Amino acid sequence: MITIPASYKESQQRFHNDLTVIQTYWPAARMNSHFLPGEEDLSIDWISADPIQAKERLLILTTGEHGIEGYVGSAMLQVFVEEFLPRLDPKRTGLLIIHAINPWGMKHHRRVNANNVDLNRNFVDDFNTLPGLNPDYTLLSPLLEPKHPLQGVFGEKVFFLARTASMLLRYGVVRMREATLRGQYDNPHGVYFGGRGLQEETIFMKDLIHKTLTNYGHLLHLDLHSGYGPRMQMSLVNSPLEKMSARETQDKYDVPRVMEANPNDFYSIQGDMIDWEYLLVKNEFPQMHHFATTFEFGTFGDSLLAAIRSLRSIVFRNQTDQFGASPSALKWIDREYEEHYCPSESGWLLKGKADACLAFNGILKAEGYFK
Repeated sequence: MITIPASYKESQQRFHNDLTVIQTYWPAARMNSHFLPGEEDLSIDWISADPIQAKERLLILTTGEHGIEGYVGSAMLQVFVEEFLPRLDPKRTGLLIIHAINPWGMKHHRRVNANNVDLNRNFVDDFNTLPGLNPDYTLLSPLLEPKHPLQGVFGEKVFFLARTASMLLRYGVVRMREATLRGQYDNPHGVYFGGRGLQEETIFMKDLIHKTLTNYGHLLHLDLHSGYGPRMQMSLVNSPLEKMSARETQDKYDVPRVMEANPNDFYSIQGDMIDWEYLLVKNEFPQMHHFATTFEFGTFGDSLLAAIRSLRSIVFRNQTDQFGASPSALKWIDREYEEHYCPSESGWLLKGKADACLAFNGILKAEGYFK
């Protein structure tokens, strides 16, 4: 039965137990760990396995880039290991499976790392060009960066809704969504902060992926996330650098919903990991067949009110982390933030599993990864 792990450590132990299963098919598979500096016992763990006969196809699975989203990622990784791993061809397929790119965020139930950096805005080549890149974020700063402790929840909700409505009338939905979600590089205490330099986790991931790609001709990368899109529905989110359209992706992989990371379908992202990988393949492995996408498990929903609730969760979480909160407000935001990325409803998890199975099956079959 699919379950959400109760803690980062439980998820990590579950992942370590997966090694025995994987070694049934890839006897030389090995567990590796990159420990982050600091007093906490935190590591990015990965299982790597070369093909038994020839390096033809590489499958990369990644979880927990946004730490708290790693709990759903852990559950879906179990679905993959139990139901799809035995169907792969170990003779010609290599594996790179990564647990908790952002272990600090997963342990502390945050999207960001210990430096308040959103790692999926941090895969950047030149940070000198980024300050001032998102001027609309500054316009929205009164809404996005309240500078006081979170107190009475009801009053805070009413004030947030009123201010959001005012700014929606002034700037419109698309402009506000782009300003908030694209990423910003000016305020290290704000939301969706992409950093002022590469983070330890980003440096490690860049190096690991780059080294692993060597000598493969075919790459498939599936990155597991939660929090955006229709409730009770997983969506594939393609990079704007992917040549297939959303419709072509749906038809090829037999999946019901595909979005593209642009202002119309999803939102634009600066410093995205998958975008960086597309450029890496284009520049250094031009002959490689490459498809990478994000599994995005929707939680609150995609209505306007759901979008406001989602933004409120992000803003209030950051407000609490920066300025504190009353005990009752802290209890509420902890619960609300958890629901944003890891819903407690059992039916939600079962539907997520069904959607993941549909996508795993369609993509792995079409890309020739099954025996």
